[in-house]
Amino acid sequence: MKPEKPTETSPDQGAGTGDRPLWREEFSIYKADERYVSRRQLTKFLTLTSLAMFAGNAWILVKSWLRSRVTYPERAIARAGEIPVDGVKLFEYPGPEDQCILVRTSEDRYVAFSQKCTHLSCAVYYSPAHHRIECPCHEGYFSIEDGSVLQGPPTRPLPRVVLERRGTDLVAIRMEAEREAR
Repeated sequence: MKPEKPTETSPDQGAGTGDRPLWREEFSIYKADERYVSRRQLTKFLTLTSLAMFAGNAWILVKSWLRSRVTYPERAIARAGEIPVDGVKLFEYPGPEDQCILVRTSEDRYVAFSQKCTHLSCAVYYSPAHHRIECPCHEGYFSIEDGSVLQGPPTRPLPRVVLERRGTDLVAIRMEAEREAR
């Protein structure tokens, strides 16, 4: 009897069991079965996605807490007797691109608002006959007292410029945060 020679396996066969090469055991040939997602895989995906969403929202929250508050420059915008009652003066505040309107409503009362309509940013003007601020684009009307919406498409009030009287000067000190429309 002749001794058998050891057979070499081809690289295509590998060291698998029986006639099947090892690579066929490692990689599935049942592609149709791989399209389905098991409950465990779905749960893992949903859990990881939820954790990522939570981490993102937590980051946004922490970032908003740490953000510095907006500071506005103090700027003298007019002298007390310079504007007649029901008179108007336009000025720029807080920056050079931000147009505002100052209205003298009585002998000792002044109000100032942003001149941009909160609907489509059209320039608003004061109507002394109706004692209100009007937007000519879509007939939006705002109260001269507090900038709240009286009529029209705007849903938010006009941002108010907070004024302070220092001697004879009227000084803009900040913009008041927008309140919810009533």
